[in-house]
Amino acid sequence: MSTTPRKPWPYPLRRAMQALPLIVVIAVSNFFWLRLAPGDLADVIAGEAGAATPEYMAELRRQFGTDQPLAIQFAAYLKRLAHFDLGWSFRYNESVVHLILERLPATALLLVSALVIALVIGCAAGTLAAVSRWRALDVAVSVISTLGFATPLFWLGLMLMVLFSAHLHWLPSGGMTTLGAATHGWAYIGDVATHMAMPVFCLAAYYLAIYARLMRASVLEVAGLDFVRTARAKGVSRFRTVLSHVVPNALLPIVTMSALQFGTLLSGSVAIETVFSWPGLGQLALDAVSSRDLNLLLGILFVSSLLVLAVNLLADLAYGWFDPRIEVER
Repeated sequence: MSTTPRKPWPYPLRRAMQALPLIVVIAVSNFFWLRLAPGDLADVIAGEAGAATPEYMAELRRQFGTDQPLAIQFAAYLKRLAHFDLGWSFRYNESVVHLILERLPATALLLVSALVIALVIGCAAGTLAAVSRWRALDVAVSVISTLGFATPLFWLGLMLMVLFSAHLHWLPSGGMTTLGAATHGWAYIGDVATHMAMPVFCLAAYYLAIYARLMRASVLEVAGLDFVRTARAKGVSRFRTVLSHVVPNALLPIVTMSALQFGTLLSGSVAIETVFSWPGLGQLALDAVSSRDLNLLLGILFVSSLLVLAVNLLADLAYGWFDPRIEVER
């Protein structure tokens, strides 16, 4: 009796299923790690009020659910996650999902813009540096990338603010839009673009330096492989060889690095959003930490973890596009 073999699930779906245990581990770890921090939202409210009676503190903890045993709180947390419910922010008196969805577009705009700029300019600079090895352009790229790698993001942001906002008055010092300006269409897009110029450049500078150095080393390594020498021996021009053979293969380490560093990029946005008063998830997370709003902080950490896992999945799928020899459908 012959049996027809079952068709395997698509690769993206299999990877998503493999990530489910990791998501559970992340959710459990975040819950218990945050419970190790001293204080809660009731302590913050009492401190802001100046004083509070023990009865008032007990009533606050009863409303917030922090008076229950840790096991019961953990069971309630897992039940909410099973129903895709991230809980309620007692600090903002709003749903955590609503707060995250309200701030997520601003953070996504900042991160995507910075990542695209860092990848495009960094890869182009690294390729040019490798092609002109040990020449003036290579030295210039190496010096600038070293400075970008060593400069603290918050210091660079403050210096940009002092130069372009305080002295030159070219760019706004903070926020996402001009307060009180009822702009629409292209005027609104231009207003947002001027506000995001400094934070995007500041966030992209560090990663641009990393990608430039990595791309230079990767191009030099690929340029010495046999298939590149074969292409040159067949009469293919140097420009076409670099563009068609060297660069696509040299981009594989860049894809890996960008996926691994997306979490670092997301955490770096906290400092940038704080310096430039950018209304994104980073500033919301900082407010949640200072106010001990654990439900909101747990929701932000959980959503951030999902974003990092999604970016790593996209990086795996991108391997097959850059190098057809890699089979992602096996």
